[in-house]
Order: sequence, then C-alpha cells, then structure tokens
Amino acid sequence: MKKISIILTIITICLMSVACSSGKNASDAHVFYYTYSDTYISNVRSSLGKAFDKAEISYHDYDSNGNQTTQTEQVQTAITQGAKVLAVNIVNTGSDDAAQGIISQAKNANVPVIFFNREVSDDIVNSYDKCVFIGTDAEEAGHLQGEMIGQYVIDNFDKVDLNKDGKISYILFKGEEGNNEAIYRTKYSVEDANKLLKDSGLGELVFYDKTNPNKYLVDKNGQWSAAAANEYMTTALTSYNEANNNMIELVICNNDGMAEGAITALNSAGFNTGGEKAIPVFGVDATDAAKELINNGKMTGTVKQDADGMANAISIVTSNALSGKDFFDGTDMYHKDDSVAKLRIPYSKYFGE
Repeated sequence: MKKISIILTIITICLMSVACSSGKNASDAHVFYYTYSDTYISNVRSSLGKAFDKAEISYHDYDSNGNQTTQTEQVQTAITQGAKVLAVNIVNTGSDDAAQGIISQAKNANVPVIFFNREVSDDIVNSYDKCVFIGTDAEEAGHLQGEMIGQYVIDNFDKVDLNKDGKISYILFKGEEGNNEAIYRTKYSVEDANKLLKDSGLGELVFYDKTNPNKYLVDKNGQWSAAAANEYMTTALTSYNEANNNMIELVICNNDGMAEGAITALNSAGFNTGGEKAIPVFGVDATDAAKELINNGKMTGTVKQDADGMANAISIVTSNALSGKDFFDGTDMYHKDDSVAKLRIPYSKYFGE
C-alpha cells in the first residue's frame, strides 16, 4: 500500500507539472500594462488579445496597477517562467531607471522587449539590439488638439463666451507629471489654440484660476483618471459657475477618461446633458465612451489614438520576434524613426460620426 501511495503521489505531481506548463506560464508573450483601469489601455488590451488570438500567439497579461515595483517584479517572474517576448507598458516614465532595470533583466535572459504606448528614451531602446518601442508621436496629439480647440472657438466664439467679456476661460486636466504625452498635450493644446485665435484677431484663452501658476490640474496618482478630473471639476464649479457670472467656458483634457469625469461634474451642474446648454470639452484617445458622448452632443471632440493600430503593430512585432524575423518586417503602414527602433502610430481628429 505504501508503494502504491508513493506512486500515486509521483503521478499527481507529474500531472500538476504538466498542467502548469500548459497554462499561463507557457505563454510566448507576456504583456505588462501600467494599469487596467486606463480606458485607452483597456481598449489596447482588448484589441491586442484579439490580434494575438488571430496570430495564434499565446500570451499572459499583467496589471501593474500604477506601481513600478510591482511591474518590475512581474517582469522578473515572467522571465523566470520562460517568457519568449516581453511587451511592456512602462509605469514610470519620469526617468530611465525603471526601463533600464527591465532591459538589464531581459538582456541577461536574451529576451526581446517591446515597450509600447508610454514612451521610453532613445538611449534605452539603443541600449539593447532586441528592444523596440511602439507608440505615437507625443507632440502630434497636442498639436491636433490645439488646432481643434482653436478652430472651434473661432467658429463659435459668441456661443462659448458665456459672460461676454471677450475672453474664453478654460480649465485643463493633465494626466501625469514627467510623461511626454501629458507634457506635450498640455503645452500645445493651449499654445496652438492661442496662435489660431491671435491670427484671427481674437483674445487668447485664459486659465480660470489666476492663482494657479501651472495653468493645469494634474492627476496626482499619475493614472489620467476620470475620478481625478471629476473631483477637480466639481470643486472648481463651486466658485466658477453660471450664477457667479464667471463660468468655466472650455474644458481641455489630456485623455478621454478625464473628459468623462469632467462631463459628469458638468452634468451635475446642469450642463452637457445633450441639450443646448453645454461647455465644449475636448479629450484625446477616441475611446468608445468618448465617441458616444460626442455623438450624443455631450462632448465636443477628441484626438483619435488608434488602439487597434497599436495592437496590430505590437502583434506583428511580437510574431516577428518569435520567428526570428526583422522586428519591423510587415510594418510599412506605420512610420519608423530614422535613428532608433521606434514605430509611430498616427493620430487623427475626431468630431463624431
């Protein structure tokens, strides 16, 4: 009986080992998202899952939940478990330290790394011949949003200027400090709009709060969240409102999630419910939720960040890495930087369908 018990135990262990090796640990691609809660990232994740399934690439997703230490540990675990490709939506973009730590681990294991969406420096990409970045041109979204805002205000100045003082009062929600996408969207959304307004003989945009030298409100958790924008907007509307004749007249958001949060606060104040009483709100990403808001007259416009295009590019590069091809084989539909292995997915304006 004792021998039979030992044999059964051995068989059980073997079966468990087989089960583990055929599960998530056997995945070819391990994908690390800075947080599942970001609406755009959620869209990328959904699209990438479909693209991987179509390409017959096994994969496992990780939620770093905005914590770089968590992500770095997840990467280490994935490498230990035999990951063949790492796709990393880096948490910390403020310095090269986090990305360099991941590169060092990947180099030691000879595992290719695809950083995506949240940009890493050229130095990081150039430090490892099996490293690429897939993302957008960070400045492009800011320029496009600025053009959209400027032209809209020009075309609708009298309607937007609620208190008829000849100036448009705006509030701006920034997603994260130290992130290039947030920096350029914050900078050019206002600068480019003001240039168009000035060229048309109109006054420049004026930040609603004269005591704020930054001229923006930032998500202090760095998660570009609807909750952060909603809280800021709700607080601002207690002092800057229709009754006080100093209503905020324009809302600029670094992403659509923050735009959603701002709109919810405006709804509570009786604005942007789908009728004539509305404050123009602009975002970035063209998420499904934002498209619905725009098409229902509750949001003005957004800059489309192509989640499907991002996912498609990641899937192609992952497939190439797994098969030993040139990483960028079959990606001619996207723009490649000249001096570094970075692939750019284009933005576009979206005003509704």
